[in-house]
Amino acid sequence: MSKDHKRKPKTKEGTVVSGGPGKTRMNKTVVVAVTRLTRHPIYERVLRRSTKYHAHDEDNQCQFGDRVLIAECRPLSKTKSWRVVSILAKAE
Repeated sequence: MSKDHKRKPKTKEGTVVSGGPGKTRMNKTVVVAVTRLTRHPIYERVLRRSTKYHAHDEDNQCQFGDRVLIAECRPLSKTKSWRVVSILAKAE
C-alpha cells in the first residue's frame, strides 16, 4: 500500500441508546448500540450480541431511539473514536 493511499473508514449501523440534547445528556456525544448475529460455537444456536460505541454528534441532532450510521475516525477522547455520518431513521 502506498503512502498516499487513503483507506475507507469502517462504518456500522446502530441505534442511539443514550446521549443527545438535554440537561443530563452528554454534549456532542451519543452512545450507539450495534447489534450483530453470531453462532454459538458448540450449540450452533444464533445469538444476538450488541456492542456500544461512543460517537461524536457535532450538531446534537440525534435522539434516543434514532437509527444512525457511524464511521471510524481519529480518537476524539478516551472512549470516543467514531462519528455520526447520518441519521437513517428518526425515533417515533
